[in-house]
Amino acid sequence: MNDRDTDSPTVTVIERKGGGGAAILIGIVLLVAVVVGAFYLFNRSQNDNIRTDAISGAADKVGDSAKKIGDSASKATDEAAK
Repeated sequence: MNDRDTDSPTVTVIERKGGGGAAILIGIVLLVAVVVGAFYLFNRSQNDNIRTDAISGAADKVGDSAKKIGDSASKATDEAAK
């Protein structure tokens, strides 16, 4: 008789392997998307601040010019009254 001719059942072992890295790839893609979004929002905020500063500077210059015109007009009326 042969050792293989026994009535004991045969056991098959199935090993499961990883998912091929799909979860890691999805995680990396999401991380890149978050970084790009954060970079976009940060730059947009910086551009808004630069634009606001430029408008404020222009408004200050207009205000200074108006004050100079007002002073000149006042001076001209004072001289005309003499």
